[in-house]
Amino acid sequence: MEGNYVIELYTTLESLGIKIWIDGGWGVDALLGEQTREHADVDIVIQNKDLLKLRELLETQGYKDVARDNTSDWNFVLGDDNEHLVDVHAVIFDEQKNGLYGPKKKGTMYPADSLSGIGIINGEKVRCISAEWMIKFHSGYKLVEKDHKDISALCKKFNILY
Repeated sequence: MEGNYVIELYTTLESLGIKIWIDGGWGVDALLGEQTREHADVDIVIQNKDLLKLRELLETQGYKDVARDNTSDWNFVLGDDNEHLVDVHAVIFDEQKNGLYGPKKKGTMYPADSLSGIGIINGEKVRCISAEWMIKFHSGYKLVEKDHKDISALCKKFNILY
């Protein structure tokens, strides 16, 4: 997944009134202000209310659901024949602007503070997960080498102790 494609997706959605936040590896690189590695996909956080518009847009561009073991209504991947993958994380905002991610009883969310990041991809400003929360979200699962590099780079740039 190349940066120019990420920006094209971002600006197209913006022009349709759909607000997204860049998450995952591209979110890290946005915060760092440069691409540090190859990315297989782009992770986005989007409001549940905008899913239909997102699907309609991407389906007109040849995207289809990509089967995965953990696919759900709030987390799924759409892909095209050119190996572009969009990993969708759908949220519903509560009164405090926290993004509830999945069933309420699960209690999983993107806290409002996590949705305050601003980064740069290919010279363009994008909304993304904040550095502090990007680091926090890298806990609770077994990290691979790229995760350790991402965390280290974010901690160094933003002077965060981990």
